[in-house]
Amino acid sequence: MPEIELPSGPLEYGDTGGPGPVIVLAHGVPMDGRCWRKVVPLLGQYRVVTPTLPMGGHRRPMRADADLSQEGMAALLGDFLDALELSDVTLVLNDWGGGQFLINQDRTDRVARLVLATCEAFDNFPPAPVRPMSAMGKRVPGVLWLFLQLMRVRRFRRMPAGYGGMSVTGIPDDLLQDWFTPARKDPEIRRDFVKFFVGAPPPERLDDLAAGWSAFAGPVLVVWAEQDRLMPADHGPRLADHYPDARLVRLPGSSTLIGEDQPERFAELLTDFVAA
Repeated sequence: MPEIELPSGPLEYGDTGGPGPVIVLAHGVPMDGRCWRKVVPLLGQYRVVTPTLPMGGHRRPMRADADLSQEGMAALLGDFLDALELSDVTLVLNDWGGGQFLINQDRTDRVARLVLATCEAFDNFPPAPVRPMSAMGKRVPGVLWLFLQLMRVRRFRRMPAGYGGMSVTGIPDDLLQDWFTPARKDPEIRRDFVKFFVGAPPPERLDDLAAGWSAFAGPVLVVWAEQDRLMPADHGPRLADHYPDARLVRLPGSSTLIGEDQPERFAELLTDFVAA
C-alpha cells in the first residue's frame, strides 16, 4: 500500500489510479479503506482513493505531537488532498462526519462535491451510544484500553448498540477484529486512537461549526440509511436543508455502513451524482 508523509506523520492509502474524476472515500472508527471493498470495484471509471486515517485502525503511528482531534483529523485529511495534489474531488463521508470541518477551515478548494452518507453531523460527535465512553475516557485513564480488550470478546463485538448494529448484513468478524488489533497491540497507535476518541468539540463549538457548513456551495448528496442506530433519522433531511445545493436519498435495507449493506445501490448513486 502506498504511503505519503504528512505534517502529522505517515499516512497509508489505496489508489486505483482509474482514468476518471477523483473520488475520496473516508471511513469510520477504527476502520480503513476495506469498509469500501465492495464499492471500489464498481467504480472502475474513476480514480478512487481510500486513505487510512489515524483513527486506531492504522498501522503507522503519527507524530507524538499530532493533533488528532475531530478538527485535527479534518485538517489532516486536507493535508492529504494537498499532498497528492488532488482536484475536483468528490469527498465521501460515512460514519465519521468530521470531514465537514474542512468547510470551517476554508480548505475545500480541492473538493468539488460532497457525499454525506449516514455520518456524524450537528451535535452527534461522537454518536450518542459512544458519547458516555468518550467522556469517561477524558477523565479516567485506561478506560479505552479496557474497551479495546473487551472487543476481543465476540459477544461484546456483536452488541446491537455498537458495531453489531452498524451493518444489516454484518461486518465480517475477522475484519472487525483486524480493525481493532493495531490500537490494542501498539501503544503508539493506541495513543493516536485515544486522541481522536476523546477529541470531539464541546457542544457550543459544534453549534458554531455546523452553522458554517452552509458556506459550501458545491453539490451535496445526502444518503441516509433507514435502519441506522447511530445517526439520528432527522439529520439526513436536516443536512439536505442545511446545504444550499443538496438533495436527500433515503436508503432502505442498510445501517451505518452503507458500503457493506448496499454497495451496488450506493455505487449507482455515486456514479450518477459525479456524472451530473
